[in-house]
Amino acid sequence: MAGTVADEMEAKLRGEFDPTRLEIINDSAKHAGHSGDDGSGESHFTIVIEAPAFAEMNRLARQRAVIAALGDMVGERVHAVAIQASAPTQ
Repeated sequence: MAGTVADEMEAKLRGEFDPTRLEIINDSAKHAGHSGDDGSGESHFTIVIEAPAFAEMNRLARQRAVIAALGDMVGERVHAVAIQASAPTQ
């Protein structure tokens, strides 16, 4: 897929959850030179996602669902991801 890592993450999350809100924030600059910084500028992210699919899930289940939707990106191409997942009614 062409584009940035963030673009690929966005496509995967939109396809899986059809979110009402989605922000993917690249935090990599804050971690330059730290463990996990591969020099790409795309190693650390914060994901803010709101989707109806999360309504019946607890916090841990939501985070696991987001990680599962991202597949092998996390751990291979992305070192760290912070997830703030909620349902629209929260």
